[in-house]
Amino acid sequence: MDAYRVILADKHVALRQGLRRILAEQSDLEITGEAGEGLDLLSLLSSIAAGPLTVILDPSLPNLPKTEPIRTIKATHPEAKVLILSMHEDVEYLTQALSAGAEGYLTIENIDKELLRAIETIREGKVYVPLSGLPLGPP
Repeated sequence: MDAYRVILADKHVALRQGLRRILAEQSDLEITGEAGEGLDLLSLLSSIAAGPLTVILDPSLPNLPKTEPIRTIKATHPEAKVLILSMHEDVEYLTQALSAGAEGYLTIENIDKELLRAIETIREGKVYVPLSGLPLGPP
């Protein structure tokens, strides 16, 4: 079985390095590439073959509007799944991401506990939303 491809798209180099370390321990995952800004992500996507993959995406990636990266990924690679990695623990951001076409939403605070579960859930064709950590109702 071929390894499942993952692209890391985040403006913070240290965060990408940490994600790479976590994912490198998984024999069934392959990091296909990294991007630190929107134009690099678009270039990377145009250079890889079609097929299953997940893009772990910082929604505030420089050089693209907030929801544009999700829509662009879907337009160029319809089979790609998008997992938003955000510092925002707010249902408004979650709703915006899912409305734009993301398959999952994960806060930075939950990376160590939920990253692999989120990728696997998305890989299975399901939507990943954390059950804790987000205020899902009115205060």
